[in-house]
Amino acid sequence: MDHKSRRPDRLRRHVGMLLASAALAAAMLPTHAPAQEAIKAKPLQVHLSTSMGDIVLELYPEKAPKTVDNFVQYVREKHYDGTVFHRVMDGFMIQGGGFTPDLQQKPTRAPVSLEAGNGLKNDRGTIAMARTSNPNSATAQFFINVVNNAMLNAPNPDGYGYTVFGKVTQGMDVVDKIKAVPVGNKGMHQNVPQTPVTIIKATLEK
Repeated sequence: MDHKSRRPDRLRRHVGMLLASAALAAAMLPTHAPAQEAIKAKPLQVHLSTSMGDIVLELYPEKAPKTVDNFVQYVREKHYDGTVFHRVMDGFMIQGGGFTPDLQQKPTRAPVSLEAGNGLKNDRGTIAMARTSNPNSATAQFFINVVNNAMLNAPNPDGYGYTVFGKVTQGMDVVDKIKAVPVGNKGMHQNVPQTPVTIIKATLEK
């Protein structure tokens, strides 16, 4: 057999060695890599245990990093434990996170900057930050949209919009029960549930 005729055999051997080396390298990869990816991919969630049932929120730190960090810090500090949904408007939203059952306002940290231009919409089931007419005044209070509220999307209604930072993934039936409770006026507050709807505990899901 001449030198030229042996070249295909050599090529096949080289290719075979490359394939074997690749297979060996793949076999030596850490078997826990997929598990690590799964951990990284796990969404950030907060569990609200309320007097009317449980609500699970999925948060979007990649879309609203400052807002999510602010909200999670309040959760970790147990700020929301024992607060109420103090403003309930069927056909609009339910708002909470700032008052005790006797409508005493809880102290808060410094406000967080507006992140309303993040592409997230105030659609039914989303959670957003409450604020005053100052766009950068959001602290601890939040609201859950019970319908699509396009009029709250930036730049509506005042040139700034309201920051959406997550959505309800479980317990929308609980939200719908809360939105339907009888409400009235209490002091300077309007649309207050006649029977307090309490956030018993807010916890960060592991």
